Amino acid sequence: METQPQQPGAQFLTLEESAKVDAALLSSPEKFLARLTASSHKLLIHIANSYGITVEELSTQQIIAWFEKDGKIRREQGIEAAYLKW
Repeated sequence: METQPQQPGAQFLTLEESAKVDAALLSSPEKFLARLTASSHKLLIHIANSYGITVEELSTQQIIAWFEKDGKIRREQGIEAAYLKW
């Protein structure tokens, strides 16, 4: 399966989304969890799309396999070739 180029900011929250979390009546730990959950949701959508399925159809094994594949791309082709840039 061909890797699609990543759009800037696709992995994480946009400035607008981050501002909405900041404005929410949440404690600092709750804001952190809200950011993590929203970012994870975006990543799950990307992973599901790469398999041609819905997020609800994703299995834990498919998520693990996707991370293994992305990690292998990062190790073999460099960070810019991988979806996750870390």
